[in-house]
Amino acid sequence: MEKNSAWKKRAAEIGNVFAVAEDYKAFISRCKTERECVAWAVAEAKAAGFRDLAEVTEKGEALKAGDKVYAAHHGKTIMLYVIGTDDIEKGMNLIGAHIDSPRLDLKPNPLYEDTDLAMIETHYYGGIKKYQWVALPLALHGVICTKDGRTVTLALGEDPKDPVFGVSDLLIHLAQKQMEKSASLVVEGEDLNAMVGSIPLADEEKEAVKKAILAKLKEEYGVEEADLVSAELTFLPAGPARDYGFDRSMVMAYGQDDKVCAYPALRAILHMDTPKRTCVTVLSDKEEVGSIGATGMQSRFFENTVTDVLRALGKDTAAAAGALSRSRMLSADVTVAFDPNYPEVMEKKNCGYAGMGLGFNKYVGARGKSGSNDARAEYVALIRRILDEADVSYAVNELGRVDLGGGGTISHFTAEYGMDVIDCGVPVFNMHAPWEITSKVDIYETLKGYEAFFAYGE
Repeated sequence: MEKNSAWKKRAAEIGNVFAVAEDYKAFISRCKTERECVAWAVAEAKAAGFRDLAEVTEKGEALKAGDKVYAAHHGKTIMLYVIGTDDIEKGMNLIGAHIDSPRLDLKPNPLYEDTDLAMIETHYYGGIKKYQWVALPLALHGVICTKDGRTVTLALGEDPKDPVFGVSDLLIHLAQKQMEKSASLVVEGEDLNAMVGSIPLADEEKEAVKKAILAKLKEEYGVEEADLVSAELTFLPAGPARDYGFDRSMVMAYGQDDKVCAYPALRAILHMDTPKRTCVTVLSDKEEVGSIGATGMQSRFFENTVTDVLRALGKDTAAAAGALSRSRMLSADVTVAFDPNYPEVMEKKNCGYAGMGLGFNKYVGARGKSGSNDARAEYVALIRRILDEADVSYAVNELGRVDLGGGGTISHFTAEYGMDVIDCGVPVFNMHAPWEITSKVDIYETLKGYEAFFAYGE
């Protein structure tokens, strides 16, 4: 299959491409955690006329074609619906992305002092190269929940006036033995401790620096050391998304896996007209650790919400199984972009390329397609027709060489309902690194592709 430059196709629309990228940069600079993404999505949904499904259900109201509702769960996952004119039992068009990304979570008892330095212990989340996370400016995001019911929200390190944090690295002058280690051991998990302060509290002899940090937390946020046990705090790269390259053709940002797909999935549904088939955007949590837990795609939240919508449409909830099996879905997750620095891990005819548009993976998994959803040929043909009719640039890829590559998505969890699912998203450089890189035109083509998928009603 020939792969052509989407930049050439969109030469007359370059202003639109860059405008979408600016909006995306604002989104991903602000929404670095799943909680921040859901809060942003709820605010945008309300502004676009969406109503809270829980309120609709509580009032016993009926839904009809054209209605827009959303359902958020634990502040970490969200589903948005636009009810179509067709009977929902004929199936829905769904786009699902995940909004969690690799990071350094704080341990339950994180704060300690060593040699007059206040330190915080972390436990990394998701698959990372641990050595990439040292000597970087890190911001502290998350919530601290107190026993009296307060929730303190932090995003410290994003404003230029804020302090930042970091994990120190060993100076090259003393790193001879460190440099002899394998890459997986150069920095080990228990060594990812962040430095957070060095001024001792006056008139204190024991752990005076730690006590000074606790005093500051008490003064500024009203929290005690014990409150850190009921906190969800994480260190992640500090700073906004930036243009990348002399021509500003790319975006460098933290967490583009998978928020670069979550953004167009949200934007495609927020302002759409009444569709023929009911359309749904799903933004889920915990994909990077197996989609488990109450907010992952393996939870019952997905099907429970579908059941609530069916009930509000006056349907028997037993119809959920049929509605789901007749649905079709784009599992909106990123793919790898060919990197000329590392050609040996790619197979050029079957890999993703930046600037070629929306990247499709008929299957992912690893080594023999293990753990993969493998889209059936008829569904791949349908997707080709939808995109070609909408003049969307796309390519079909694999995630690296057969015995080297592969990865996981949410696709096989939704495929268990019997629906057609295919993985597709934006090609990414530096995937899972603190700073990832994408092409602006690929983001634009992905948005156009998602809009075309939602609009298709046959």
